[in-house]
Amino acid sequence: MNFRAYGGPFSLEILVLLLVVGIDGGATVRAQGPSPMAIASSVPPQHLSAEGEAALRGFIDAGNFTDLRWPNFVEYEDQVKSFYDSGGYALVWLQGGQPTPQAVTIAHVLQDADSKGLSAEDYDGPRWAERIARLRQASPPSSDADLAKFDLAMTVCTMRYVSNLHIGRVNPKTLGLGLNVDGRKYDLSVFLRERLVNADSESLKTALARVEPPFDAYRRLAAALPAYEELASKDNAEQLPVPPKTVNPGDTYAGVPRLAIRLRVVGDLPADTIVSPDAPVYQQPLVDALKKFQARHGLDTDGRLGAQTIKQLNVPLSQRVEQIKLAMERWRWVPHHFSSPPIIVNIPEFILRCWDESDHNVLQMRVVVGKAYHHKTPVFSEDMRYMIFRPYWDVPPDIARAEMIAKIRQNPDYLTKNNFELTTRNGTLVSEGAVSGDVLGRIASGAVLVRQKPGPKNALGLVKFIFPNDYSVYLHSTEAPELFARSQRDFSHGCIRVQDPVALAVWVLRAQTPWDREHIIAAMNDGDNRRVNLTRPIPVLIVYGTAGVRPTGEVQFYDDIYGYDTELEEALAKAYTR
Repeated sequence: MNFRAYGGPFSLEILVLLLVVGIDGGATVRAQGPSPMAIASSVPPQHLSAEGEAALRGFIDAGNFTDLRWPNFVEYEDQVKSFYDSGGYALVWLQGGQPTPQAVTIAHVLQDADSKGLSAEDYDGPRWAERIARLRQASPPSSDADLAKFDLAMTVCTMRYVSNLHIGRVNPKTLGLGLNVDGRKYDLSVFLRERLVNADSESLKTALARVEPPFDAYRRLAAALPAYEELASKDNAEQLPVPPKTVNPGDTYAGVPRLAIRLRVVGDLPADTIVSPDAPVYQQPLVDALKKFQARHGLDTDGRLGAQTIKQLNVPLSQRVEQIKLAMERWRWVPHHFSSPPIIVNIPEFILRCWDESDHNVLQMRVVVGKAYHHKTPVFSEDMRYMIFRPYWDVPPDIARAEMIAKIRQNPDYLTKNNFELTTRNGTLVSEGAVSGDVLGRIASGAVLVRQKPGPKNALGLVKFIFPNDYSVYLHSTEAPELFARSQRDFSHGCIRVQDPVALAVWVLRAQTPWDREHIIAAMNDGDNRRVNLTRPIPVLIVYGTAGVRPTGEVQFYDDIYGYDTELEEALAKAYTR
């Protein structure tokens, strides 16, 4: 974990992907000026002839350059114009008709873009060797128009690469996520001219490396990517047979040989473990290996070959590669700095994590999130500002209409038995008992609201943690702790239920007097509804990542319960095809 990466007060490291968080609004971020060590000896620019400059201006004004793999660069057109305006339309990446050392270094970086979870094709990676060779071998020397084409191609591709590496290829807002990367956009014209154009090779590489998310978890994903690409290249994607019923240890199963191969390939079955290829019985050591596989994939670690386990075993390794890349993309949506260590909930993993100021993961617990259909927990970020002990549950009007009116009609005592009361919108009590047909109509219209009184039977439990947001989503305890025993925990209407609310409250209030564990438990179990404001807001990040790598190197995958991986894949496929 690395909260202080690159000199900020606090930076985030999540163990999955994901990704995802509210980012400071405001104007475009200007690249900071380079340090003296970042600049190589400046060389005079190579000016174009009048005809060459006219050609360069024409290419830029068109916003569409057919020499590129993806010709349309309209969204970068203003930045490209600013870049060349600031240098009087002199060439930047060429000297004496030859590529500068910086251009050659950047070409190698663009060729290696796949190692960053990007696609080298998007930055003309496969074309740079031939372009450079053509300039070096040109006889007679290349025309000014050809030189302008090379220079512009390098500029556009570098801008695309820097932007994509920093904030991602897809803006999360276009996917309907409550995130905003706009405030972190570089002034690419300034960035290229001040950080790259005159930098020596090592300083240039360092400048580009600092564009990336500065988190250990991102770097671990990047390290796991080539290993999984190698595994995928050797995987024939043969499917395990789907048994008619769950296979228990000791059962006969025709897929035992294939199971052994798959578990060995992904490292859950040690390479030196002997498994008889002729024995069709599912038994040790495969059982222990399967339990490791289940643990890495968010499944019940029962060692049984049930439907969900078979489903995960049959996911092609090429798809696992894509999950890693998608997780890396989501990391790019995450701000690099936080005012204090955040609370992070990863939806597909059903886990909440907290860290302390020394970068230690001091708290981790299971959570219940929104149902995969109709009640998805949103992806967003806000600051937690207060807590409420012994909260009321203000039933959202849509839930009251859809779920409660019918229950009240069937049982006139429903409200009383479940500790509900009815109020007007300004909080005036309407009823705690039987409900007339007229009042039911007012509930349906939203004129009368339903709320559940504080206490151990309250749906929110005994405490809720509030980070004001447009979704009316918060963290809270629950009166139904048995759901935390499930491996897939999408049961709520969108809010997030936490497994250990006392521990979370202790962490949230750790710097506030008199809120030690004893006082917190007392406030939860006795007295009235009570609000406690936080002396310092705490960032809360609700993220979505289906791949992550533990510090031990163990790679984990989770089910795409909301289908967001599929949506992101489709968006990435269209990123440059318009």
